[in-house]
Amino acid sequence: MIEATSCGGVVVFRGKILLLYKNYRTKYEGWVLPKGTVEQGEEYKDTAVREVWEESGVRAAIMKYIGKSEYSFSLPEDTVEKDVHWYLMMADSYYSKPQIEEYFADSGYYKYHEAYHLLKFANEKQILEKAYGEYLELKKGNLWGSRNPC
Repeated sequence: MIEATSCGGVVVFRGKILLLYKNYRTKYEGWVLPKGTVEQGEEYKDTAVREVWEESGVRAAIMKYIGKSEYSFSLPEDTVEKDVHWYLMMADSYYSKPQIEEYFADSGYYKYHEAYHLLKFANEKQILEKAYGEYLELKKGNLWGSRNPC
């Protein structure tokens, strides 16, 4: 068994959520949240910010830690057990550009209910639900828009 750790972001701009569309040689296809592997010596927060930037071209600031999701998948030679640490993040604009090298064919910002139904994986839907609730709480308390309220 291989253990892996990734970090990612639920990125919000003006109430809409950033999604990426991945199309890997028709083997893997669907809308996902930006995330990626922690590099050696890297802090989880730094990984989340870097991966959002690399995969989408979006500059985003972390507002709050959301939680961890866990899943596993099989490779021909082994099984991978993966932990993903998620952060609620605030983008600085609607701009996004999908990273072609990682097989992202499209990106964009979607209303909550659209994003929820577009997401391919149940665990990412759960993270989105939790993150959006946190976003609404921060907004209600006039803390959304001030960098790093927590």
